[in-house]
Amino acid sequence: SWRHRLLSVSTMSAVTPTLPALRVLSVIPPMTQLNTPYPSTAYLTGFLRSRGVDAAQEDLALALVLRLLSPEGLRTIAAKVDALPPKKRSAAVQSFAEQQDRYLATIGPAIAFLQGCDSTLAHRIVGRHYLPEGPRFESLDVYVDDEGGDPLGWAFGALGLHDRAKHLATLYLNDLADVLRDAVDPRFEFVRYAESLAGSQPTFEPLAQALAAPPNLVDETLRDLTLAAIERHAPTVLLLSVPFPGSAYAAFRIAQTIKAQHPHIVTVLGGGFVNTELRELTEPRVFDYFDYVTLDAGERPLLALLEHLQGQRGRQRLVRTFVRDADGEKPGAVQYVNMMEADIAFAEVGTPTWDGLPLDRYLSLLDMLNPMHRLWSDGRWNKLTVAHGCYWKKCTFCDVSLDYIGRYEGASATVLADRIDTIVRETGQTGFHFVDEAAPPKALKALATELIARNAGISWWGNIRFEKTFNPELCNLLADSGCIAISGGLEVASDRLLSLMKKGVSVDQVARVTRAFTEAGILVHAYLMYGFPTQTVQDTVDALEYVRQLFANGCIQSGFFHRFACTVHSPVGQHPEEFGVTLQPLPPVSFAKNDIGFHDPTGVDHDALGGALKKAIYNYMHGIGLEEDVRSWFPFKVPKTTVARNRIERALRERG
Repeated sequence: SWRHRLLSVSTMSAVTPTLPALRVLSVIPPMTQLNTPYPSTAYLTGFLRSRGVDAAQEDLALALVLRLLSPEGLRTIAAKVDALPPKKRSAAVQSFAEQQDRYLATIGPAIAFLQGCDSTLAHRIVGRHYLPEGPRFESLDVYVDDEGGDPLGWAFGALGLHDRAKHLATLYLNDLADVLRDAVDPRFEFVRYAESLAGSQPTFEPLAQALAAPPNLVDETLRDLTLAAIERHAPTVLLLSVPFPGSAYAAFRIAQTIKAQHPHIVTVLGGGFVNTELRELTEPRVFDYFDYVTLDAGERPLLALLEHLQGQRGRQRLVRTFVRDADGEKPGAVQYVNMMEADIAFAEVGTPTWDGLPLDRYLSLLDMLNPMHRLWSDGRWNKLTVAHGCYWKKCTFCDVSLDYIGRYEGASATVLADRIDTIVRETGQTGFHFVDEAAPPKALKALATELIARNAGISWWGNIRFEKTFNPELCNLLADSGCIAISGGLEVASDRLLSLMKKGVSVDQVARVTRAFTEAGILVHAYLMYGFPTQTVQDTVDALEYVRQLFANGCIQSGFFHRFACTVHSPVGQHPEEFGVTLQPLPPVSFAKNDIGFHDPTGVDHDALGGALKKAIYNYMHGIGLEEDVRSWFPFKVPKTTVARNRIERALRERG
């Protein structure tokens, strides 16, 4: 999941002659987020500068969207649309064609509004006569009341003008994203761009074929932006951090442009996708684009690589780095080099810097009308970690064998507060998202105490485990320090399955902890899971009943169900017999390896159940259906829940 990859960072290396002076450019490739920079380049740039290296950074994901969604970009898209025969036009494309002039007139002001540059435009947007409306606006129809009143009145009331306008402008952008997908590039999405080309792909062939295809409008725009960035910074080394499969294709396109136009630049691939899925890389063609591919935390491999490029260490002394052997025993073969050296201590990695990123150009979007859910897309958050790795590292569905989970290191509250002070001074923004796998309660308590003592005045949210340490006193302390929201994994709300997962929590405990946060004025989001090994239909129905009661009792305000995926790095993937499942054989792997299919003897159709679970929780987040029998969400017969309707209420009464 995205939260398991937030802190993976890239690194670098090359097969070029010694470079007397290095200038490093770290790049965020499309697509990641539009409301705030992905943090890997900020971490690497801050670290490199702390070591005296000339380093800069660019967010080409944001740059690509802003170029495409501009008057000039829409005119180019319109030409593509005009060339499509009517029978091949989707509803979104047809709507765009019919309202083309209005889109061209409104795109600039709408982007400026979402960047926070023109708040007064909200008045025109909420009138519903300014922005052209396509198929995405049909989602508003479900909110119209019986009297035909304001469809968004329940969410924003009489005065929620700005947020209402932001939601409408977000629907407007989503319509345009659909036009790009249907008329220009069928792989285009704001977040998961061409994800299927890389995610768990055993061979490089799908990506290779896509890269060999003639460039489309998106590719050409990205090429122009890449060359402009090279012109601005003149780097000798280019780092591409790929956190997700949905940014791999664009990263390779960027590297392809560099190799064609500036072959002397050393290109390096790293990041969360690489750290998770390319650990068994043997595909030589990857090195037609990248000189080096590195694994795990980037600081130590990066220092080793820079020393290598400056002639201060041989190639066999690199750290956690893949290279293509040029003239060894197997010319052209991929070689993994890993001289054992200690990683840079978390307390010594320095302070991330956002210098060079256009912080005033990010887009605050409002996709979901839920106060907790919006935090992921709305607002410019400074992303920071309280600790490296996970202090618990026992969950059987998680990649606990990998460095970003398994190597736990912390830093003192003083060091963390100093980093926060530095970032606030640099960015002028006081919102922080702590992107830990699970922030340690002791570290949070110490940090909260330090922030209060300094009168820091920040707002922050982050991910935790719902463990009993978070009692009402600690929750109130965190709220006083600026905590506005937390998220945590409830996964399958079943004590049997939570034990099998080794979560170290019970449903009753989660209820008491989440209620303590809510009573302290802190919003709570629950990560939920379905399809875990041995999970029955009865387990699923009971889990949904627990979730319903958690919403109804004010314990959680937001949640999301995701389908369990077995990965090769998790305890389930490594010891399937302990979970009653058998793994499906994988084909020979030379590229990406992560998800692995399995056979569960229960034979449950989890896909069919998943649709009902997602529909139910969407409604719960909007306060709908909280008193209904959970069976009503399923379009087929399911068993009655075995959970008492007052189970969570009873757990809350007994918390003392």
